[in-house]
Amino acid sequence: MNIRNCKNCRRLFNYISGLPLCPACREAIEEKFQEIKQYIQDHPGCTITELSEQCEVEEGQIRQWLREERLELTGTSAHLLNCENCGASIRSGRFCDDCKNAMAKDLGSILHANEVRKAQEKAAKQQKPGMGKMRFLQ
Repeated sequence: MNIRNCKNCRRLFNYISGLPLCPACREAIEEKFQEIKQYIQDHPGCTITELSEQCEVEEGQIRQWLREERLELTGTSAHLLNCENCGASIRSGRFCDDCKNAMAKDLGSILHANEVRKAQEKAAKQQKPGMGKMRFLQ
């Protein structure tokens, strides 16, 4: 059992995973998220500052939801996020599409190389000692 203090209210709770928030604080944040989502639907094109003031949510929390891809900025928005790898402007998430594709390609090549290495090691283990070596008769 992993007991921690809630990051928001400091109450003790049984921590499972994710942010160190108690169930009550997680529920309150989720309710705020739904409120934000509804406000965006009712007021398209609103700014992060306006959203923060009207819904009484910190701008940092809104940016976190953008980074988690739970929210997305409009194409005409004055506020854009930057890709953490190359700095390109993005509407949500942490990385631009080009960097995501490059990372996926790199990961795929690493996984493929690892599979090849494991297959070679397995083949080497299956080969009996002394087999495949040249022997001389006396």
